[in-house]
Amino acid sequence: MSDTASPPIRLADYCPPAWTITDVALVFDLERESSAVEATLALRCDDPGATLRLDGEDLELLAIELDGRALAAEDFAQDGSGLTVHAARGLAACTLRTRVRVHPAANTRLEGLYTSGSLLLTQCEAEGFRRITFFVDRPDVQARWRTTLRAERAQYPVLLAGGDRMAECDLGDGRHEAEWHNPHPTPCYLFALAAGPMARVSKAITGADGRAIELNVWVEGEDAEPCRYALGAVERALRWDESRFGRCYDLGVFNVVAAQDFTMGAMENKGLNIFNARYILADERTATDADFMGIESVVGHEYFHNWSGNRVTLRDWFQLSLKEGLTVFRDQEFTADLHSRDLKRIDDVRLLRARQFAEDAGALAHLVRPAEYREINNFYTLTIYEKGAEIVRMLHSRLGEAAFRAGMDRYFADNDGRSATLEDFYAAHSAATGIDCTDMLAWYAQAGTPVLDVERSFDPSTGGYTLVLRQRPPANVPDAAPLPIPFRLALYAADGRALPPPDAHDADPIPGGLLLRHATHTLRWQGLDAEPLPVLNRGFAAPIRLRMPMRPEERARIVQVESDGFARWDALQHLALDVLLARAGESVDGLGDVDAAEAALSAALGALLADTQAHPAFVAECLALPDFDTLADAVAVVDPGALAAARERLGLSLATAHREALQQRVDALRAAARGGLDDAAMAARSFRHAALAWLSRVDGGAAARRLWADAGSMTERMAALRALLHAKAEGAAPAREAFAAEFADHALVTDKWLAVVATRPAADALDDVEALVAGPYWHPTNPNRVRAIVGSLARLNPAAFHRDDGAGYRFVAAQVQALDAINPQVAARLLGAFEGLPRWTVAARGAAIAALAPMRSAALSRDVAELLGRLPA
Repeated sequence: MSDTASPPIRLADYCPPAWTITDVALVFDLERESSAVEATLALRCDDPGATLRLDGEDLELLAIELDGRALAAEDFAQDGSGLTVHAARGLAACTLRTRVRVHPAANTRLEGLYTSGSLLLTQCEAEGFRRITFFVDRPDVQARWRTTLRAERAQYPVLLAGGDRMAECDLGDGRHEAEWHNPHPTPCYLFALAAGPMARVSKAITGADGRAIELNVWVEGEDAEPCRYALGAVERALRWDESRFGRCYDLGVFNVVAAQDFTMGAMENKGLNIFNARYILADERTATDADFMGIESVVGHEYFHNWSGNRVTLRDWFQLSLKEGLTVFRDQEFTADLHSRDLKRIDDVRLLRARQFAEDAGALAHLVRPAEYREINNFYTLTIYEKGAEIVRMLHSRLGEAAFRAGMDRYFADNDGRSATLEDFYAAHSAATGIDCTDMLAWYAQAGTPVLDVERSFDPSTGGYTLVLRQRPPANVPDAAPLPIPFRLALYAADGRALPPPDAHDADPIPGGLLLRHATHTLRWQGLDAEPLPVLNRGFAAPIRLRMPMRPEERARIVQVESDGFARWDALQHLALDVLLARAGESVDGLGDVDAAEAALSAALGALLADTQAHPAFVAECLALPDFDTLADAVAVVDPGALAAARERLGLSLATAHREALQQRVDALRAAARGGLDDAAMAARSFRHAALAWLSRVDGGAAARRLWADAGSMTERMAALRALLHAKAEGAAPAREAFAAEFADHALVTDKWLAVVATRPAADALDDVEALVAGPYWHPTNPNRVRAIVGSLARLNPAAFHRDDGAGYRFVAAQVQALDAINPQVAARLLGAFEGLPRWTVAARGAAIAALAPMRSAALSRDVAELLGRLPA
């Protein structure tokens, strides 16, 4: 364990490796308790005077040879972080062979080689490979890999590694081996193996370039049927990447393995992706519609990494968003192309505003390309992923689809087999299009969310209409410079006609919009008959906070005249947000009488409910009021009780007003909801379950009990169970008991109902969670179970987490400290629930600081210590 006293790693200090590795031959003798790893490394030195230093942690060194000669004790030195080979000094090239022992069953960190049930698995990103063998563990060291796995056949009948299978044979005495080869230069963080009793679903296809490819999805045990949907998602992702980006798969096999114990969502290892089982295993009895959509998205994300991350990888970890932000953009486009672009955009922006904006404004705010870090695991954040994706999306908006595709082709061609930087990415787009895009790099070097203040004026005598757009820095980065912002807008006349673009402006034209480069821009229209209705930042073209006071009737009218689905949803969200903030005691510019504003919101929602042609899933999105995180992000001082109370009151008021219409639509969509996994059936279920959340506030759980009795899928059962438990309605306890008993042997489904218990919106839900942690359902070594219980309470239950007595803070802080000794990455992510601490009320801030105080004198991992050091004390 270490702490924040460890020296930071700085981007400014980067220099190429003196020693690099060109070829690797690994031989694993696999056993659960103790595995031996022999590594033969072909090393090259560009600076013969440099010391050969290899990274390595928790490794028992058994043997070491240099160029075939066993080394004496004085020829090398091992310490807690690696191995120094003195005998290599002065050599231009050499071959180093080491043999080490590791202990998979004792590895609760789930980094390196570890056990999950009856499987042996690896996780190497970001720095897990150094827990497998000694290596130059950095992404700009790329080698060709040959991996041999040996094990007892009865215990480990399936032996998988990255690349293509080259050979397999029987070794006698019940043992066997398999040899795999990855010919593509690849950094060690993309190494993977999986061994154990596994079943698979498979499909043989031919790639667009004529290559024969075998797709396999594996799961522990004998029943692989729950993998079949994921297998289809792999093929859909492969075909989409061939079509949309011209990228073909480059090996003869693509293997995916589902792991019950996995810290992350999934990992894009070359040719052998390892997934958290929640993003692989699914059938209609055990998985919800959201699970199926999540599987498709994450499978796509990891597959797309084969080019944006693997074939072109990172020079250093500071460039993390180069692969993650870019690949999130690609997986977002994949989902949008296959399903509804409007609904996907709404879903992405909802997450961005609720969580990433808060991260950008909180104590843990950081650059998309950090200047320094102590623990790289702490930078797998929404800022790196989601904000990084928004920056790529802005580039796409700025260039247009055809030019962006040309830039991507150039990027892949220029950097194939290389470790690249963000500068390389923007240089490729600039070279391919003739448009200098390098000013976009400023987005990576500035924390916080830019604010765009908009002033509007109309002169009836001349018909002149003016918008003045002023970009100002975020409150937590007061010296920030203006950033380039792609901006899309529309004006509507009184009769609903879309008006032409501005007659005069000082911005740069881009496809479908304007590029704002400066602190202030002015847009002018002439000869208008009446003041128009402006719709700004259509499609959320830029991740900014837009500040333009609007009257409630204007926001409601946008829903009627606007064609952009995101903008319609956004208008209702802003109207609901204004009402909620006013009800919570905040001042809201342009709102006027709050009762009239609530009436306008109710009327707009009523019109949507009455419109039988409206897309049910879109209406469902509109019924979802802004969540607590979005509310908290909109105020200077967060009073959790006041915000939660305002949200509950508005929900009750709207549910009461529209109870009859909600029930009518629920009944009308019953038959459509009984379909399978097509978009129409999912949309019907989405509406019915959003409506159920409203009805449960006013009908004593009657609609939820009917759905529980009538449910034909896990989606319906979970919606009914959530409504019953969260409303503490009659029948809630028997439903929970029946559900828990039916799925007692299914860990992922158990996680679902545990999360429902942990998110019941009441302060005493903490008592239920404490009981769960004290009982048989608590498995602290399983990240999914930790997230279902503790993570759900900390992130999704403000009533329990922000209890007035501070008990919620103390509970989460104690769990962070306990989990830190088991899995530091999981513990550190839980600590992120305190990121908004500086903006909480004085009482809440004091209670949280007191809850965190015991940790400050404890021995902590680097993961937790770094984040704790950034929180107020």
